[in-house]
Amino acid sequence: MPITPTPKIWMNGALVDWDTAQIHVLTHSLHYGMGVFEGIRAYETDRGPAVFRLTEHIERLHRSAAILMMDIPYSVDELVEATKDTVRSTGLPGCYIRPIAYYGYGEMGLNTLPCKVDVAIACWPWGAYLGDDAVTKGVRMKISSWVRHNHNTMPPAAKTTGNYVNSSLAKVEALKAGYDEAIMLNPQGLVSECTGENIFVSRHGRLITPPLFAGALEGITQDTVATIGRDLGFEVVEGELARSDLYIADEMFVCGTAAEVSAVNSVDDRALPCPGPMTQAIAAEYAKTVRGQVDKYQSWCEHVS
Repeated sequence: MPITPTPKIWMNGALVDWDTAQIHVLTHSLHYGMGVFEGIRAYETDRGPAVFRLTEHIERLHRSAAILMMDIPYSVDELVEATKDTVRSTGLPGCYIRPIAYYGYGEMGLNTLPCKVDVAIACWPWGAYLGDDAVTKGVRMKISSWVRHNHNTMPPAAKTTGNYVNSSLAKVEALKAGYDEAIMLNPQGLVSECTGENIFVSRHGRLITPPLFAGALEGITQDTVATIGRDLGFEVVEGELARSDLYIADEMFVCGTAAEVSAVNSVDDRALPCPGPMTQAIAAEYAKTVRGQVDKYQSWCEHVS
């Protein structure tokens, strides 16, 4: 989706004009892919914009950096406040938020130890990643020929910029083949996740999502959905899934900050019931939750003012 500029971007402690938020062509992370980032959303609520599970996203940013041995020069609290400042500066009722920490200009080579760490936070309006009708009509999925990273090759537990070369290859392959999204299998041939979403499959009345050791990122939306599902009375478990489990699912959906909750109508041209009753119930509750309309989940909505 194209980016619509907003007035300011936060860079290394200051709000700067959108068009002047630039980096040097020899920025280290541009060449080697060593950076960490988050995708977060702010939603319109009756108390103004609120960022959904903001602190937990920034905590995950720090965990990703720790895996890379990258020292972020701002605390979680400082980046939470910086995010709120940036959201306020847009004047938007809701927006997508992209914090990123990366190795900046000044050193080159594979040794990151002497490199400085820069941090930026940008916000812009962004619609549903997989389409506005993804909840009702569903999306077409394809098992990718690209394999999800092994834990000892690239750390899938870290949301690192370089990891997403793997995801981009799978995404483009799926789109060029006429599908909406790709499903990644791990080196053992079991289901891991999509290119940017976690997976939930209904079999025999249970909702199953792949475990972290299958190579899935520990999703904040995944945790949100699992909590909502259990509170609605559904059994939600982590479990290994083979590709054939997807073909015979009672229903299936994917979730992520960008995609929110999106139904799946087919996998490798095997039609699935869509949207299923669990998907519809969870998607409806999620849409209310992120907008601060469900009392028991109010603490997840961090208001910017």
